Amino acid sequence: MITKVLIAEDHESANISVQKTLEELNITQIDYTYYCDDAVQKIQIAHQKNEPYDLLISDLYFEEDERIQRISEGTDLIVAARQVQPDLKVLVFSAEDKPAVIESLFNNQDIDGYVRKARNDAKELKMAIEFIANNQRYLPRHLVKQFKQKNTHEFTEFDIIIISLMARGIRQKDIPAHLKEKQIQPSGLSSIEKRLNRIKEALDFSNNEQLVAYCKDMGIV
Repeated sequence: MITKVLIAEDHESANISVQKTLEELNITQIDYTYYCDDAVQKIQIAHQKNEPYDLLISDLYFEEDERIQRISEGTDLIVAARQVQPDLKVLVFSAEDKPAVIESLFNNQDIDGYVRKARNDAKELKMAIEFIANNQRYLPRHLVKQFKQKNTHEFTEFDIIIISLMARGIRQKDIPAHLKEKQIQPSGLSSIEKRLNRIKEALDFSNNEQLVAYCKDMGIV
């Protein structure tokens, strides 16, 4: 059950909109802040008083202003918040739409839900909160298919290096020289060609241009 929520959102209009959505769900214990440092402080105080928050709703990106902040990004806020309260549930509400970034939040930050700022986001926020209240993770449906497609190939560090070089405009035949310069193995052209062909086959691409475009769109490179 979710009864007490903290909103970390630096845009006033979005902050107010989230508050209204929570009120429509009959959640009345709502605190909010525009800064990550203030959010951590509120979580600490609530924890010390034995009146912890049930849910943190946070943006990913916070604009800098004249106030110096120790924490200025949502991912760092999640880490700091969980250090104080490990069982705190986290819902990210952001305009970020790169599947790789969002998937990383689930895998590395262990978030409980993600809602993208877009049309009908208030409706989706309600749905996500209901999922989380029932101890279920909420993943936007429109991203599930993309995640499954991406997961047909597990990109290695070597894959990312060679695709990043191609994204910089370096021709495939010139990649070995760059790898040798950085002492990266394998560096042979045959190994590179085999690896790229394996990736393209897994993702059903016919050329390197499609692969590079896909990796850019997915936030892999």
